Amino acid sequence: MVTADDVRAVGLALPRAYERMVNHRWKLKVGQIVFVAFSRDEAEMGFGFPKAERDGLIESDPETFFLPPTSDLRYQWVCAHLHRLDQEEMRELVVDAWRMCTPKMLHELPELPVPAAAVWAAIDAQEWGELRPLLHPYLHWRDGELALRGRTNVLRHLQQVPTPKPATEVEVRDGQIYRWAR
Repeated sequence: MVTADDVRAVGLALPRAYERMVNHRWKLKVGQIVFVAFSRDEAEMGFGFPKAERDGLIESDPETFFLPPTSDLRYQWVCAHLHRLDQEEMRELVVDAWRMCTPKMLHELPELPVPAAAVWAAIDAQEWGELRPLLHPYLHWRDGELALRGRTNVLRHLQQVPTPKPATEVEVRDGQIYRWAR
């Protein structure tokens, strides 16, 4: 059984996500866009979901999924009873809803190992002080033809690249990024 706190743990770990109370309901947002909202009793959640696919989702399990109120049908939104979801399904729904309101360059972050996702979240937020301890001192990093060694050189390069993209290969040792290639 999934709880609202389980949903928060997944949603708030995603880059750019934060929580706000709006009209006596907690909502997870990216910028001004809501990607998950809870009922007042936190027994149900609404989440971003493509309109074209929502009827299929509801038909697949009508005991779990349902349409939002009529006033919200214009939005890309579906609702679910939390107690009917398992952890894996909830995580997939929350991450996919988050992807609907973030740039494509961030979409693969939830699939990376936790330290690598933390690195990209820090880069995206330009929190360079938070990034330093996550990188191994002897990091090997590739950006096209450019090959860099050492976290100081990598940090300097990342600060100059306007929109770096997450790596396709990451090696994590002892909670730090050691080798990074893309």
